[in-house]
Amino acid sequence: MKRGQIQGDGHVAKSRGRALATQPRRQPAAGEAAPARTWRMPAEWEPHAATWIAWPHERSDWPGKFAAIPWVYTEIVRHLHTGEPVHILVNDAAMEARARRHLDRAYVDPGRVRFFRIPTDRVWTRDYGPMFVVSDDGELGINNWRFNAWAKYDNWRRDDNVAVRAAQQLEIRRLMSPTVNGLRDTSVVVLEGGSIDVNGQGLLLTTEECLLSDVQARNPGMTRADYEAVFARTLGIRKTLWLGRGIAGDDTHGHVDDLARFVGPRTVVAVAESNADDANYLPLQENLERLRGMTDVDGGKLEVVELPMPAPVSFRGQRLPASYANFYIANEKVLVPTFNDPNDRVALGILAELFRDRQVVGIHAVDLVWGLGTLHCMTQQQPASRSSGSA
Repeated sequence: MKRGQIQGDGHVAKSRGRALATQPRRQPAAGEAAPARTWRMPAEWEPHAATWIAWPHERSDWPGKFAAIPWVYTEIVRHLHTGEPVHILVNDAAMEARARRHLDRAYVDPGRVRFFRIPTDRVWTRDYGPMFVVSDDGELGINNWRFNAWAKYDNWRRDDNVAVRAAQQLEIRRLMSPTVNGLRDTSVVVLEGGSIDVNGQGLLLTTEECLLSDVQARNPGMTRADYEAVFARTLGIRKTLWLGRGIAGDDTHGHVDDLARFVGPRTVVAVAESNADDANYLPLQENLERLRGMTDVDGGKLEVVELPMPAPVSFRGQRLPASYANFYIANEKVLVPTFNDPNDRVALGILAELFRDRQVVGIHAVDLVWGLGTLHCMTQQQPASRSSGSA
């Protein structure tokens, strides 16, 4: 992999209809080079214009339990829509009608929901949905990373097209395809939203297992330095913090949003397993040790807050990726997966202390996690900006 050849702007989506308003930029003086526009991925707790989800439809993701899943989604939308609009991806008019019937029965205000008829393969919007960034002068953009179903499944092409379709329907002009020049050609980088977490001020969390392993390799040949250069150019990252391995049962092979999350500019919550005989005990202890030795972009120590893990959740003999770290931070609430476990109350209490400006709400996720993901996996935030395109 060649160093120093990172590119950010792959192509620009054409705006349909009227041109988006622009704020004036300072004009360079005579002989002065125009300043380069920079982009930043805001932290999840910064104001949202909307939350994106995809309505569930792939029955094989929840074999034997699918009937319960639309009602779980209904409960999530019910909580979200009071604080921000909810943008829902549906495959067609029939699916939209089914979703509306569910939401109507939960008294969800239809004026706070916007449907986008953009077909999907699965519902894990965190990983393939539009990953929004904001420019230094307030324009909203989308990084159009490639998606290949975690380098594991065959059906992903509709999911891979969601960011492009969303940019078109929102009339977002800046659709950027992050690339790295390889030995043979230039290809768009594969990156899932659940594999990273940011503090909005230049720090990014990720794992070696997900991005650097030869197992489920998203971008064969990319190195640690290559990823860090891409993150710097496309997400405004000045320092990448690398953890080790993910949790047992995670078929993404090490997503960080089941392990550790920023809850403030210098504060990270990280899950810890108390049972020394559990498969998660050593990997999570190692991650905690790494975090306690890490610093922010200015060299200040991070504050690390431990979250417990629930007892192992299994179904049909399969260990599932149950983790309290898979919470979602919305404008008014923090939605936290719960698992009928005594540690549910402990985790909710810890997060309530950290998010005193929001209501912390537990969402029953024992059925949802059978699909191998929970609340953070199924959501994607759209930050507020001067070109938000919200409902």
